[in-house]
Amino acid sequence: MAMTQIQRAGGGNVGRIFAAQAQRYPNDIALSAGDENLTYSQLNERVNRLAKHMTARGVGHGGRVGLLARNCMAFIEVELAAAKIGAITAAMNWRLSPVELRHCIDLTTPHMLIVQPDYLERLDGLDCLCLGEPYETALAEAAPDEPLAEAAGEDGLIIIFTSGTTGLPKGALISHRAMIARTAIYGAETGAPARDTFLAWTPLFHMGANDFALATLMRGGKVMVVDGYQPDELITAIRDERMHYLPLIPGMIMEFIAVLRRAGVQPRGIGMIGAMADLVPRQQLAEITALLDAPYLNTFGSTETGMPPATANYVAVGTAPTSLSKRQNDFCEIRLVDADDNDVPDGSPGELAIRGPSLFSGYWNNDEANAESFRGGWFHMGDVFRRNPDGSLDFVDRVKYMIKSGGENIYPAEIEQHILADPRIADAA
Repeated sequence: MAMTQIQRAGGGNVGRIFAAQAQRYPNDIALSAGDENLTYSQLNERVNRLAKHMTARGVGHGGRVGLLARNCMAFIEVELAAAKIGAITAAMNWRLSPVELRHCIDLTTPHMLIVQPDYLERLDGLDCLCLGEPYETALAEAAPDEPLAEAAGEDGLIIIFTSGTTGLPKGALISHRAMIARTAIYGAETGAPARDTFLAWTPLFHMGANDFALATLMRGGKVMVVDGYQPDELITAIRDERMHYLPLIPGMIMEFIAVLRRAGVQPRGIGMIGAMADLVPRQQLAEITALLDAPYLNTFGSTETGMPPATANYVAVGTAPTSLSKRQNDFCEIRLVDADDNDVPDGSPGELAIRGPSLFSGYWNNDEANAESFRGGWFHMGDVFRRNPDGSLDFVDRVKYMIKSGGENIYPAEIEQHILADPRIADAA
C-alpha cells in the first residue's frame, strides 16, 4: 500500500474530528452565545457552507484566512471551516496598533479576510467579508455538504500572534497534530471529561481560549462564547453550568472576588480555575479558590507549547502558597540549559528547552527566529527555571529580562514573586 494512503488514514484533522462528533451528537448544543444556540448538526452545516464559500473564493490547501474579530460564534466557524479544507486561520489580535496589524497581514498574506464591521476601517483598501448580513448571505448561497478537500496532521491549522519580549508580533503556526495532542493532554492530565462545558471569555485569538474551545468541540462538549470579561455572564455560567476548567487571569481576579462576594453565587461545580499563578498575589489565590471551591491551576505553558512544559500542579482551595513550584507535564521532554546549551545542575538557573507532540510548527516566514529557537532539535522557550531536588520546577524569569549587577544575575520576576507573597501587597511590577 502506498505510504501516502497510510499517512492519510493515520493523520488527524480538527475539522473532520469535529464533524465526527456532529454525527454522534447532532442535537446537542455545540456553541452558545447569550440566547443564541447552535447544535452540532447546525454548526457543522454552517461550517461546511463557509468552507465551500472559502473554496469558491480561491482559498486552497495551505491558504490563509485572515480573521479580525472579537469573541463570537463565527470565530469558531471560520477556524473549523478553514480546517476542513486544509487552510490556515490567521487569527489577528484586534488590540494591535495599525502598524502591528498591517505587519501581521503582510507577514501571512491572507487569501481572504473575514472581519467584524467595527474593524473594517483598519483594513482600508483590502477585500473583506464582513460578519453580519454579508457573511450570512455567503453561507446561505453555499452548499451544506462536507467539503472534499483534506488536511493532514502536520498541515497548519491556525497562526496565533505572539509578541514575545521584543519587536513586532511573530506568527506561531499550530498544526492539526499539535492541537489534537493538546486536546489529549488536557483530558489525560487534568481529568477533563468528554462532553464538558467550556466558557470561552478570554480572547479566542490567544491559545488560552482557542485551545480549550477546540478541545471541547473535538470531545462533544459545549462552548459558551462570551465577548471578554463580562462579570454578569460569568456569574450566570458559574451558577448554571458544570465546567471542568474556568480560565481566570491576573489583573481581573481582585475585582472578580468582589463581584462573587456581592453575588453570593453557589458554583454548580468547577474542576479547576485560573492561569499564571505566579502573577497573582498569594492572598487572592486563597480567596478566589475558596469562593469558587476549586483549586487554582499552577500553569506554565505557552502559545508555542500548549499546556506543557509545566502545567501539572495546583494551588489547593483556600491556600495562600509559600511556593509555586511547577510540575512537569507528561508527553514532553525538557532540559534546562546554559548559554552554550549545556545542561545545568539542579538548583542552577537554566533556559527551558522542550520537545513533544504539542509543539507548534515554527514561526511563520521567520527563518531567523526558527533557527535560534529550534537549535539542536529542541524548542528553546526563552524562560529560565531551576529544578529542585524533588524534580519540581521553579520559574525564574525570561532570559532577556536578566539584569547583571556587580557580577550577580538579578531576575525581576523573582523580586516580584517575593513581594507578592506579602498579604499586604495588591500587585507588583
